[in-house]
Amino acid sequence: MTQNDDILLRPAMLFAFFKAFPLILLALTFLLLAWYLSPYFVLFSPAVCGVAWYRLLYIRSFKYLVSAEYILITKGIFFKRIDQVEMFRVKDYIITQPFILQICRLMYLTLKSTDEENKVIRLEGIPESGILDTIRDRVLSARKNNNIYEIN
Repeated sequence: MTQNDDILLRPAMLFAFFKAFPLILLALTFLLLAWYLSPYFVLFSPAVCGVAWYRLLYIRSFKYLVSAEYILITKGIFFKRIDQVEMFRVKDYIITQPFILQICRLMYLTLKSTDEENKVIRLEGIPESGILDTIRDRVLSARKNNNIYEIN
């Protein structure tokens, strides 16, 4: 039930793979240890692969819905958590791009807000886009519509 002006963002599959990659390497290490030292190490490899698969699916389950009035953050596979932050509460915007994310054309978008529960909102692994300008325009519009003025 999204309107036409709502934007749905999700972490990229490549980002989720990079986050699960250390666990995949650990599973391969257990396979090598099973080959050279003891066959009992082979039991750890499927367990670590399962954890890596869960981490990949968990990261891909993140959804960030940016509407004109609020930002809705949904996380979780078995236990869902849905956070909603009113757009007029957003105070500051930070884009972070480590080198590997620059190569993949991905970014972290950090939003600082006045909301007590969600002081920092982090949209991780989202594709590079003009989303920051859109959020800034929507924040200004929401403040204007709710007669909220910032006093420094």
